[in-house]
Amino acid sequence: MTDPIDLLRDRGFVQAITDEGALRRLFAAERVTYYVGFDPTSPSLHIGNLRGMMAMAWLQRAGHRPIALAGGGTGRIGDPSFRDEERELLDEERLDRNLAGIRSQLSRVVDLSDGLLLDNNEWLGSFGFIEFMRQVGKHFSVNTMIARESVRRRLEEREHGISFTEFSYQLLQAYDFAHLYAAHGCRLQAGGSDQWGNITAGIDLTRRLHGAEVYGLVWPLVERSDGRKFSKSSGEAVWLDPDMTSPYAFYQWFLNVPDEDAVGFLKTFSFLPMQEIAALAADQERDPAARRVQRALAAEVTRIVHGPEGLQAAERATRVLFGDEPFSELDDRTLADAFESAPSVDLPRGRLEAGLTLADLLVDCGAARSRGEARRLVEQGGVYLNNRRTADAASLVGRADLAGSATAVVRVGKKRYFLARFT
Repeated sequence: MTDPIDLLRDRGFVQAITDEGALRRLFAAERVTYYVGFDPTSPSLHIGNLRGMMAMAWLQRAGHRPIALAGGGTGRIGDPSFRDEERELLDEERLDRNLAGIRSQLSRVVDLSDGLLLDNNEWLGSFGFIEFMRQVGKHFSVNTMIARESVRRRLEEREHGISFTEFSYQLLQAYDFAHLYAAHGCRLQAGGSDQWGNITAGIDLTRRLHGAEVYGLVWPLVERSDGRKFSKSSGEAVWLDPDMTSPYAFYQWFLNVPDEDAVGFLKTFSFLPMQEIAALAADQERDPAARRVQRALAAEVTRIVHGPEGLQAAERATRVLFGDEPFSELDDRTLADAFESAPSVDLPRGRLEAGLTLADLLVDCGAARSRGEARRLVEQGGVYLNNRRTADAASLVGRADLAGSATAVVRVGKKRYFLARFT
């Protein structure tokens, strides 16, 4: 059987390990319990978290036992790692809602019937401040804590600084590792590279409290080949919740990754065998225009996150939007995602009953400056309503002409799109 570390490294999940030789021996000797933490500061996880979920799934497939840790306790504080500003403190209702979303998304990738899903508020929430300072705080050096890059950067920024609340975050996460070792025999914490300092703090605390050797492994953050990080804090997150990033938009994002990223992403975000990925990569070298790697990537990752139904819907929307079929079968969210850069207008739904002509619609959505120009565009044969050519500027637009439940997509010529939403 392939060594788990080799398996993870081959698929792009290893940037650093605290003691690789000892961890290899541990994997060879026993079934290792490992954990990855997930931040509940948003109602959905994103593709940066998905990398961690996939690493967990591969370790589980190699025979080891996962613990997915939802940070209900640490989420009340907020991790300052590589952030320029203080996190917003969430109320209980939002935290509970976010935790519910995380649990649902984790279960799509990791088999939690053969592992654990825990909330660290179960043990952190019961600590008294004095008790925590005596049991945990005494083991930390302020000099070491200040030297951490994420803290040092914040201290050097006079405008922002760092609160004691966020400064103490690393104590909480470190205690998580020590608690999970004592309660569940957890020997490995894994996470993104921005968690290295928190992980090593947990290793040190576990040794001090329990005299145990535990280990850490981190993977690279999800970045494009131009070095951009995709995360919720950057404003460019690709969410796993279909209400925040639709299956169509999710599929399209992966379908359009640059060639430089495609093979690496396919290793990370799919369960395809490495031999099959190598064959796809070779095909891509011979015929780059076919984009076989991106097509396989988009299909596999959408199936994992949104299931066969989500993939089917995304592929159907792609065929319709890039073909000659009418848009009638597409929902409003997919249309909004597909034409997000097109000019759009919101119109009262009553306009449909009041006798809205096609010429009126062209003027209202900005496709024509006047009714006369609208008539000329229609007469020239260059106007399409929901992907159907229209021939009569005086024809009435009704509910039956809408795509989805509320959207009209107007195209003038080959590439000029305009959206009207009837609310």
